[in-house]
Amino acid sequence: MLEAQGLWKRFGALQAARDVSFRLPGGARHALIGPNGAGKTTLFNLLAGEIRPDAGRILLDGRDVTRASPDARARAGLGRSFQRNNLFENETVRENLLLADIAAKGYGWHFWRRLAGDRRANALAEQTAAQVGLGDRLEEPVTRLSYGARRQLEVGLALVGQPRVLLLDEPAAGMSADETDRMIALIDSLPRDMAVFIVEHDMDLVFAHAERITVLNYGEVLFEGTPEEVRASTLVQETYLGEPAPC
Repeated sequence: MLEAQGLWKRFGALQAARDVSFRLPGGARHALIGPNGAGKTTLFNLLAGEIRPDAGRILLDGRDVTRASPDARARAGLGRSFQRNNLFENETVRENLLLADIAAKGYGWHFWRRLAGDRRANALAEQTAAQVGLGDRLEEPVTRLSYGARRQLEVGLALVGQPRVLLLDEPAAGMSADETDRMIALIDSLPRDMAVFIVEHDMDLVFAHAERITVLNYGEVLFEGTPEEVRASTLVQETYLGEPAPC
């Protein structure tokens, strides 16, 4: 569903991505980890279309989207959340989801009044709110939501477009243990035909969710494998997870 082929990206003297390649099959549960400065955010933004690679290609369901804009990728089936909340603070949960639907469908702002009363759009908003655990809070403004609930809504905004590939940028960042558990449950409940790619520092979430993990270091792929293989890798232990405890 999503493939990176030899991606390179430089910012001045900094080589942020070095010949990065990987494949994300349909229904995959894949995580990207690495130390600070490893290039995770750069790779994520390359995949989402926020920046363009200096070299290499990005394929979405076999279609070359290397030069496609973020909104074009979204309409082609790529959804994403952000590391920091990207919500309309003074609007309700329902209105945020309706606005996400407007953006996903490309209606334009002049359709707002009609869409606000549209049964399909409201049904989708209600379905999505329930999916992310906010079904009973549709009429609450974002300002009254806890931080964890805002992160859940952020995922909901990405889901409104009914993506085939979902990119989640540190969905558990800043969360308490209970909030992280709810986020893990939310991610686990996503449709199995949707490919999910997560950038995350929380190893509990990574190892609970991912079926495959890519480890980045200094902009290049250090290791890729199953969670068990990553845990057992001496190279990964030394570079990122820390030295294994002596017996």
